[in-house]
Amino acid sequence: MSKTIRSTFLILLFFAIWQAVIVVFRLPSYILPSPLQVICSFINYRQLIMMQTLPTLLEMLAGLSFSILLGTGLAFMMCSFRMVYSLLRPLLLISQTLPIFAIAPLLVIWFGYGTVTKVTTITLMLFFPITSNFLDGLKQTPQAYLDSARLMGGNRWQVLYHIRAPAALPHLASGIRLATAMAPLAAVISEWIGANQGLGFLLLRSNAQMQIDLMFATLWVLILLSLFMYYFIGKLSYFTTPWL
Repeated sequence: MSKTIRSTFLILLFFAIWQAVIVVFRLPSYILPSPLQVICSFINYRQLIMMQTLPTLLEMLAGLSFSILLGTGLAFMMCSFRMVYSLLRPLLLISQTLPIFAIAPLLVIWFGYGTVTKVTTITLMLFFPITSNFLDGLKQTPQAYLDSARLMGGNRWQVLYHIRAPAALPHLASGIRLATAMAPLAAVISEWIGANQGLGFLLLRSNAQMQIDLMFATLWVLILLSLFMYYFIGKLSYFTTPWL
Protein backbone atom coordinates (compact mmCIF):
# COMPACT_ATOMS: atom_id res chain seq x y z
CA MET A 1 0.00 0.00 0.00
CA SER A 2 1.51 3.32 -1.07
CA LYS A 3 1.97 6.26 1.27
CA THR A 4 -0.73 8.24 -0.53
CA ILE A 5 -3.30 5.47 -0.11
CA ARG A 6 -2.38 4.99 3.55
CA SER A 7 -2.59 8.71 4.24
CA THR A 8 -5.96 8.98 2.48
CA PHE A 9 -7.28 5.98 4.41
CA LEU A 10 -6.15 7.44 7.76
CA ILE A 11 -7.75 10.81 6.97
CA LEU A 12 -11.05 9.17 6.01
CA LEU A 13 -10.91 6.99 9.12
CA PHE A 14 -10.35 10.07 11.28
CA PHE A 15 -13.37 11.84 9.77
CA ALA A 16 -15.47 8.70 10.17
CA ILE A 17 -14.58 8.45 13.88
CA TRP A 18 -15.27 12.17 14.26
CA GLN A 19 -18.75 11.77 12.75
CA ALA A 20 -19.41 8.62 14.78
CA VAL A 21 -18.61 10.42 18.05
CA ILE A 22 -21.13 13.13 17.16
CA VAL A 23 -23.83 10.59 16.32
CA VAL A 24 -23.25 8.30 19.30
CA PHE A 25 -23.09 11.05 21.93
CA ARG A 26 -25.59 13.31 20.14
CA LEU A 27 -23.33 16.33 20.39
CA PRO A 28 -24.81 19.64 19.23
CA SER A 29 -22.96 21.62 16.59
CA TYR A 30 -22.02 24.38 19.03
CA ILE A 31 -19.93 21.82 20.94
CA LEU A 32 -18.53 19.76 18.08
CA PRO A 33 -19.54 20.47 14.48
CA SER A 34 -19.56 17.65 11.96
CA PRO A 35 -16.85 17.35 9.30
CA LEU A 36 -19.41 18.36 6.66
CA GLN A 37 -20.31 21.51 8.59
CA VAL A 38 -16.62 22.43 8.84
CA ILE A 39 -16.13 21.88 5.11
CA CYS A 40 -19.19 23.99 4.32
CA SER A 41 -17.96 26.70 6.65
CA PHE A 42 -14.59 26.75 4.89
CA ILE A 43 -16.32 27.05 1.51
CA ASN A 44 -18.65 29.81 2.72
CA TYR A 45 -15.89 31.80 4.43
CA ARG A 46 -13.02 30.89 2.12
CA GLN A 47 -12.32 34.49 1.11
CA LEU A 48 -12.25 35.64 4.74
CA ILE A 49 -10.02 32.73 5.78
CA MET A 50 -7.59 33.23 2.90
CA MET A 51 -7.45 36.97 3.57
CA GLN A 52 -6.56 36.31 7.21
CA THR A 53 -4.07 33.59 6.28
CA LEU A 54 -1.72 35.95 4.43
CA PRO A 55 -0.68 38.15 7.40
CA THR A 56 -0.25 35.08 9.60
CA LEU A 57 1.94 33.41 6.98
CA LEU A 58 4.09 36.52 6.58
CA GLU A 59 4.50 36.80 10.36
CA MET A 60 5.47 33.14 10.57
CA LEU A 61 8.09 33.48 7.83
CA ALA A 62 9.54 36.67 9.32
CA GLY A 63 9.64 35.24 12.84
CA LEU A 64 11.17 31.98 11.64
CA SER A 65 13.83 33.84 9.65
CA PHE A 66 14.81 36.01 12.62
CA SER A 67 14.83 32.98 14.92
CA ILE A 68 17.21 31.15 12.57
CA LEU A 69 19.56 34.15 12.50
CA LEU A 70 19.39 34.60 16.27
CA GLY A 71 19.65 30.89 17.04
CA THR A 72 22.64 30.21 14.80
CA GLY A 73 24.42 33.37 15.97
CA LEU A 74 23.99 32.47 19.63
CA ALA A 75 25.11 28.89 19.00
CA PHE A 76 28.28 30.08 17.24
CA MET A 77 29.15 32.48 20.07
CA MET A 78 28.43 29.94 22.80
CA CYS A 79 30.55 27.34 21.05
CA SER A 80 33.46 29.75 20.45
CA PHE A 81 33.67 31.46 23.84
CA ARG A 82 33.41 29.61 27.13
CA MET A 83 32.50 32.78 29.04
CA VAL A 84 29.64 33.53 26.63
CA TYR A 85 28.40 29.96 27.08
CA SER A 86 28.45 30.33 30.88
CA LEU A 87 26.57 33.62 30.71
CA LEU A 88 23.96 32.75 28.08
CA ARG A 89 23.11 29.18 29.04
CA PRO A 90 21.06 30.15 32.14
CA LEU A 91 19.42 33.01 30.24
CA LEU A 92 18.32 30.65 27.48
CA LEU A 93 16.75 28.29 30.00
CA ILE A 94 15.01 31.20 31.76
CA SER A 95 13.64 32.45 28.44
CA GLN A 96 11.85 29.13 27.96
CA THR A 97 10.49 28.78 31.50
CA LEU A 98 9.01 32.29 31.45
CA PRO A 99 5.54 32.20 29.83
CA ILE A 100 5.29 34.48 26.81
CA PHE A 101 2.03 35.90 28.15
CA ALA A 102 3.94 37.13 31.21
CA ILE A 103 6.08 39.46 29.10
CA ALA A 104 3.40 40.21 26.48
CA PRO A 105 2.34 43.51 28.16
CA LEU A 106 5.96 44.67 28.04
CA LEU A 107 6.25 43.82 24.36
CA VAL A 108 3.07 45.78 23.66
CA ILE A 109 4.39 48.77 25.62
CA TRP A 110 7.75 48.65 23.87
CA PHE A 111 6.64 47.92 20.31
CA GLY A 112 2.90 48.64 20.20
CA TYR A 113 0.24 46.42 18.64
CA GLY A 114 1.83 46.22 15.20
CA THR A 115 3.77 43.61 13.30
CA VAL A 116 6.97 44.16 15.30
CA THR A 117 5.38 42.80 18.48
CA LYS A 118 4.05 39.71 16.72
CA VAL A 119 7.33 38.95 14.95
CA THR A 120 9.25 39.47 18.20
CA THR A 121 6.91 37.08 20.02
CA ILE A 122 7.34 34.42 17.35
CA THR A 123 11.13 34.84 17.39
CA LEU A 124 11.28 34.46 21.18
CA MET A 125 9.24 31.25 20.97
CA LEU A 126 11.18 29.65 18.11
CA PHE A 127 14.87 30.48 18.54
CA PHE A 128 15.55 28.11 21.46
CA PRO A 129 15.21 24.75 19.62
CA ILE A 130 17.41 26.11 16.83
CA THR A 131 20.06 27.33 19.27
CA SER A 132 19.98 24.16 21.37
CA ASN A 133 20.14 21.70 18.47
CA PHE A 134 22.80 23.61 16.54
CA LEU A 135 24.93 24.07 19.67
CA ASP A 136 24.76 20.35 20.40
CA GLY A 137 25.87 19.65 16.84
CA LEU A 138 28.79 22.08 17.08
CA LYS A 139 29.95 20.52 20.35
CA GLN A 140 29.57 16.93 19.08
CA THR A 141 31.95 17.30 16.14
CA PRO A 142 34.08 14.13 15.94
CA GLN A 143 37.38 14.69 17.71
CA ALA A 144 39.31 13.13 14.82
CA TYR A 145 38.11 15.95 12.53
CA LEU A 146 39.24 18.59 15.02
CA ASP A 147 42.64 16.97 15.54
CA SER A 148 43.23 16.73 11.80
CA ALA A 149 42.31 20.39 11.32
CA ARG A 150 44.69 21.50 14.06
CA LEU A 151 47.52 19.36 12.66
CA MET A 152 47.07 21.18 9.35
CA GLY A 153 47.36 24.55 11.09
CA GLY A 154 43.72 25.58 11.20
CA ASN A 155 42.86 28.33 13.66
CA ARG A 156 39.71 28.52 15.79
CA TRP A 157 37.61 30.31 13.17
CA GLN A 158 38.72 28.06 10.31
CA VAL A 159 37.87 24.99 12.38
CA LEU A 160 34.50 26.47 13.26
CA TYR A 161 33.63 27.40 9.67
CA HIS A 162 35.07 24.43 7.79
CA ILE A 163 34.72 21.58 10.31
CA ARG A 164 32.26 22.23 13.12
CA ALA A 165 29.55 24.06 11.15
CA PRO A 166 29.24 21.50 8.28
CA ALA A 167 29.26 18.62 10.78
CA ALA A 168 26.47 20.30 12.78
CA LEU A 169 24.17 20.94 9.80
CA PRO A 170 21.96 17.86 10.48
CA HIS A 171 21.35 19.17 14.00
CA LEU A 172 20.58 22.63 12.64
CA ALA A 173 18.11 21.15 10.17
CA SER A 174 16.38 19.27 12.99
CA GLY A 175 16.12 22.44 15.05
CA ILE A 176 14.69 24.41 12.13
CA ARG A 177 12.12 21.69 11.40
CA LEU A 178 11.07 21.69 15.07
CA ALA A 179 10.75 25.47 15.05
CA THR A 180 8.76 25.29 11.81
CA ALA A 181 6.26 22.91 13.38
CA MET A 182 5.84 25.37 16.28
CA ALA A 183 5.57 28.44 14.04
CA PRO A 184 1.75 28.39 13.52
CA LEU A 185 1.18 28.10 17.28
CA ALA A 186 3.60 30.96 17.91
CA ALA A 187 1.86 33.09 15.27
CA VAL A 188 -1.58 32.47 16.80
CA ILE A 189 -0.33 33.33 20.30
CA SER A 190 1.28 36.50 18.99
CA GLU A 191 -2.04 37.52 17.44
CA TRP A 192 -3.89 36.75 20.67
CA ILE A 193 -1.65 39.28 22.41
CA GLY A 194 -3.01 42.03 20.22
CA ALA A 195 -4.00 42.07 16.56
CA ASN A 196 -6.80 43.06 14.25
CA GLN A 197 -6.01 40.53 11.53
CA GLY A 198 -4.67 37.02 11.09
CA LEU A 199 -5.87 33.51 11.82
CA GLY A 200 -5.40 33.97 15.57
CA PHE A 201 -7.63 37.04 15.45
CA LEU A 202 -10.17 35.07 13.39
CA LEU A 203 -10.17 32.31 16.02
CA LEU A 204 -10.90 34.82 18.79
CA ARG A 205 -13.64 36.50 16.80
CA SER A 206 -15.37 33.27 15.78
CA ASN A 207 -15.17 32.03 19.38
CA ALA A 208 -16.79 35.23 20.66
CA GLN A 209 -19.57 34.85 18.09
CA MET A 210 -20.01 31.11 18.80
CA GLN A 211 -19.13 30.21 15.20
CA ILE A 212 -17.58 26.88 16.19
CA ASP A 213 -17.62 25.54 12.63
CA LEU A 214 -15.56 28.55 11.49
CA MET A 215 -13.16 27.95 14.38
CA PHE A 216 -12.61 24.36 13.26
CA ALA A 217 -12.14 25.46 9.65
CA THR A 218 -9.51 27.96 10.78
CA LEU A 219 -7.78 25.31 12.88
CA TRP A 220 -7.58 23.00 9.88
CA VAL A 221 -6.02 25.79 7.83
CA LEU A 222 -3.40 26.21 10.56
CA ILE A 223 -2.70 22.48 10.55
CA LEU A 224 -2.33 22.40 6.77
CA LEU A 225 -0.11 25.48 6.91
CA SER A 226 2.12 23.81 9.49
CA LEU A 227 2.39 20.61 7.45
CA PHE A 228 3.18 22.54 4.27
CA MET A 229 5.92 24.59 5.94
CA TYR A 230 7.41 21.51 7.60
CA TYR A 231 7.48 19.68 4.26
CA PHE A 232 8.92 22.72 2.46
CA ILE A 233 11.70 23.21 5.02
CA GLY A 234 12.52 19.50 4.85
CA LYS A 235 12.84 19.62 1.07
CA LEU A 236 14.81 22.87 1.23
CA SER A 237 17.29 21.41 3.72
CA TYR A 238 17.69 18.36 1.47
CA PHE A 239 18.45 20.45 -1.63
CA THR A 240 20.80 22.84 0.20
CA THR A 241 22.75 20.04 1.89
CA PRO A 242 22.55 17.10 -0.54
CA TRP A 243 25.64 15.45 0.95
CA LEU A 244 23.85 14.73 4.23
